[in-house]
Amino acid sequence: MAFLETAKQRYTTKKYNSVEIISDDKITELKEIIRLSPSSINSQPWKFFFVSSGEVKQRLAAASYWNAQKINEASHLVVFSALTDVERFETQIENTLPEGSINYYKQFLRSKGELHVKSWMKQQVYLSLGFFLAACAANGIDATPMEGIENEVYDEILDLEGYQTLFAVAIGYRDADDTNQPSMTAKSRLSIENIIEAL
Repeated sequence: MAFLETAKQRYTTKKYNSVEIISDDKITELKEIIRLSPSSINSQPWKFFFVSSGEVKQRLAAASYWNAQKINEASHLVVFSALTDVERFETQIENTLPEGSINYYKQFLRSKGELHVKSWMKQQVYLSLGFFLAACAANGIDATPMEGIENEVYDEILDLEGYQTLFAVAIGYRDADDTNQPSMTAKSRLSIENIIEAL
């Protein structure tokens, strides 16, 4: 399927088929895809958690407001977190990045202070979200990105140290009765003329 057609069919799933589980092979593939996500200067200031069945998933669902049912019904929940420990991040890039990338970081990012660096690191994680949603759609997997979660509770449940939960994505297969799917509810987007200018 051409990616344009995939984009037309992708949507935010509201109701999952709780019986249909994503295969281990597909989960392994998604893990490798998300590992390959792009980030500025290849910084990779992130950690991802793939949560399937059991107590952890239920506890995370309970800390997810109106998203709880989606999480409980979905096959997996993927939690996206960003590094908050700038010193740890700098050690990471010193050990993994070429000198030119490190110099860019020092000159244009670190020079603006720690708050700027932390904000920039969060932005990199959001880049991985777009990449991940596209990968799910291309593999016939439905997804629900969600910021409506109790981030600090997630941090406690996942025992995060030096990282901070930003958002989560429920993944699985849609329920046939999910009225949000494009075959039942047409996708609504602004027109090309409103959002794109050719210069």
